[in-house]
Amino acid sequence: MTKLVPTSSGLLMALLIGSSLPATAANPHDDEVGPVEVSYAAHSDVSWPLRDLTGFSSVASTDKEKKEKPLRVLPNMGNALAQIDGALQAAPGPLAGTTSGLNFAGVGQGDYGFSDRYAPPDTVGAVGATQYVQWVNDQFAVFNKTTGAIVPGFPKPGNSPWVGFGGACETNNDGDPIVQYDKVANRWILTQFSVSTLPYMQCVAVSTTSDATGTYARYAFSYGNTQFNDYPKMGVWPDGYYISFNIFDNAQTFAGSKVCAFDRVKMLAGNPAATQQCFQLSTAYGGLLPADLDGTTAPPAGSPNFFLNYGANSLNLWKFRVDFANPANTTFTGPTSIPVAAFNAACSGGAGACIPQPGTSNKLDSLADRLMYRLAYRNRAGSESLVVNHSVTVGSKRTGVTSVRWYEVRTPNTTPTVYQQGTLSTADGIHRWMGSIATDKQGNIAVGYSASSGTVTPSIRYTGRLATDALGTMQTESTIQAGGGSQTGSLHRWGDYSAMTVDPVDDCTFWYTSEYLKANGSFNWNTRIASFKFPGCL
Repeated sequence: MTKLVPTSSGLLMALLIGSSLPATAANPHDDEVGPVEVSYAAHSDVSWPLRDLTGFSSVASTDKEKKEKPLRVLPNMGNALAQIDGALQAAPGPLAGTTSGLNFAGVGQGDYGFSDRYAPPDTVGAVGATQYVQWVNDQFAVFNKTTGAIVPGFPKPGNSPWVGFGGACETNNDGDPIVQYDKVANRWILTQFSVSTLPYMQCVAVSTTSDATGTYARYAFSYGNTQFNDYPKMGVWPDGYYISFNIFDNAQTFAGSKVCAFDRVKMLAGNPAATQQCFQLSTAYGGLLPADLDGTTAPPAGSPNFFLNYGANSLNLWKFRVDFANPANTTFTGPTSIPVAAFNAACSGGAGACIPQPGTSNKLDSLADRLMYRLAYRNRAGSESLVVNHSVTVGSKRTGVTSVRWYEVRTPNTTPTVYQQGTLSTADGIHRWMGSIATDKQGNIAVGYSASSGTVTPSIRYTGRLATDALGTMQTESTIQAGGGSQTGSLHRWGDYSAMTVDPVDDCTFWYTSEYLKANGSFNWNTRIASFKFPGCL
C-alpha cells in the first residue's frame, strides 16, 4: 500500500511499503529485489546562471590534506580465475584510420590553475551542442568544443551548481561525479553524491537550456542515514534519468546495488514535484550500469531501460519499467543471463592492484570487479544494441596481462544475444584497462582506455572498428596522450572511470577523456580530452 508521511522539508514522501508491490509478480528473483521505493526530492529550486556561481571545496589545497578515495570493492560475482580467454583477438587488425579532431588539456595538475587534491580523478565528460563539459572529482570545466578553449571562470568547484541551494548539496563537494547531455532535449545533467554528512544524498542539476553555463533546475534526493550511495552511474532515457549505486551500509558493508529512475519530464520543466523510484537489490548483485541513449532515435515505444552487470562467464540483464503517474505499475525484472566467452577478471576480480608501471614496484587498480561506464544504447533503424566493457586478465593469475573485454548485445527487448565480443590483443605485453565504449550512427565502435606496462608509462589510447570489419575484431590502436611518468608512492588508485561519448550534432564524432601523468609522482595526475571520427561518417 501507499503511505504518506511528512519529511523534514515539509514535502510529502510516498513510501511504498510491505510486500503488496513486488518488483514483478512473475520474477523468479523476487527475493533478491525489494519493493519499489518512491520519494520526492528533499529539496528543489532553480539556480542563478552557473557562470556567476562559485562553490567552495571542503579541502584546502595543501599536501597534507590530499586524500585518496577509498576503494569499496564489490564481492566476487562468480568470475573464474583460471580459464583461457574465449574471445582474445590474436593481433590487432589493420589500421583503417580515424580522422583526428581536437586534443587538448583537461583539468589536472597545473592546468588552468588547478591543483590535484583527490585521487583518483574520476575523469568524466560529455559533449553537447556547442560545449564539452569535463568533471574531475571536486572541480569541473566547460570548454568550447570547436576550439577547445576553456570558458572564462572555469574550472569551478563541483558544488558550484548548488550555490544558494542550501543543505549538504551546497556545502559538501564529495565527488563521484557524472556529466550527461540529454541529446533529445538538449540539456545538461550534472550530478554528484553528498556523503560526508547525513543523510546520504544525490545532488542532481538539469540545465534549462543547451548552455552549460546557464541556469539549472536543482534537486537533492535522499537515501537515508544508512545507505551510502557509492559509485553512481547515470543513463538518459526518454521516460527518465536512470541511476545505479553500489550501496554500502554506513559506508562499510556491501548491501547490494540500488537502481533508481528520476522523473525526467518534471525535472526538465523544473517541477518541484519530481520523484525518484528505486529498487534495492540483494548482495547477490553489484556493479549494475543503466543504459544510456546515443543518437536521437528513441527506443521502441514503451521500452524499459536496461541494466547490466557481469557474472560467471555471463552478462546479466534487467528491465526497469517506470510509471511515474502510478508507481504500482513500476517493475524491475530480471536478471536474464546472457552467456559470453570465458574470461578471468583482472586483478583477481578487482580485489587488489596489478597494473605495472616503469621504474616502480607500485601497481595500479583495475576496478575489474564491475562493468565500466557507459552502457551505451543505440537504435539504428529498429536494430537495438548495447555496448559495454570491463577489464580481464589473459594468461595466468600471477603473470597475466590485463586487457579490455568488450561486448555488443543486440535485441535486448526480446531475447538479448551477444552479437559480437572481443578481448583486445595482449601480444605486445601492454596492459589495457579503464575502458569506455560507444557506437556512432553508422554502427562503428570506438573504445578508449589506459595503457601501461613495465616499459610503457600509463598513457591514453583508443581503438575502434568499422561496422563492416570482421566481428569481434578491433583495428590497430592510436595514442591520444603518451604518459610522462609513473604513479609512485603508496597511491594505487587510477581513474575509477573514463568517458567515451558521441557528438549529438553529427552523431559521428567520438569524444574521449581520461587521466595520465606528466611526470613521476603522487597526486599529480593530468587529463586529456580528444575527439576523432571514422572516415565516411558524415
